[in-house]
Amino acid sequence: SVCLTTYNGNLFLKEQIDSILCQLNKDDEIIISDDGSIDNTISIIESYNDCRMKIFHHTPIKNQYRFDLTTRNFENALFQAKGDYIFFADQDDIWKSNKVDECMKLFYEGYDLILHDCDIVDEKNGKIANSYFEINKSKSGIIKNIINNSYLGCCMAFRRSVLECSLPFPPKIEMHDWWIGLISEMMGEVRLIDKPLLKYRRHGENVSSFQHHPFK
Repeated sequence: SVCLTTYNGNLFLKEQIDSILCQLNKDDEIIISDDGSIDNTISIIESYNDCRMKIFHHTPIKNQYRFDLTTRNFENALFQAKGDYIFFADQDDIWKSNKVDECMKLFYEGYDLILHDCDIVDEKNGKIANSYFEINKSKSGIIKNIINNSYLGCCMAFRRSVLECSLPFPPKIEMHDWWIGLISEMMGEVRLIDKPLLKYRRHGENVSSFQHHPFK
């Protein structure tokens, strides 16, 4: 299951969906949770007419701070996911063509959560940096990740057993990816790989901020 959240994502959404669909099998799914888009996000999704794509509408709670909006939208998607393996996806990134294959190889080796590196690009796909890991000093370890989070959701994939231990999210967690990463550190085997399997797009409309993730 690919869990993708959307909100007014018409600028980059099609490029992201195209990069995901070509890596999925006929029995896989893209679970899309939309937070009330008022642009043509929904029409872009519906134009695919692909039974693997399933859209669910999420109603944000008034006065939520903006990171909790994203967290609850992802939680809504996760509750709908049926797959044995869960991949997070943001609406404005681009998956590299070997992302799914590389992650699945590691799942078959027995790991519970995979965190991979990514290129950082701008709105025109111009490269800003070659490695998020290098900039963020990403490493595994519970204490390390409490102090400085390495778990960037769009670069994460995990087993259903991790999902079942992570839901429902506590009422006051700051970031869903951080929470799931720490749960994985405590309950299973985590593998960080330094291959950049994603183009991580930074632009003026990103919801997340540098204070929570460099370039995020």
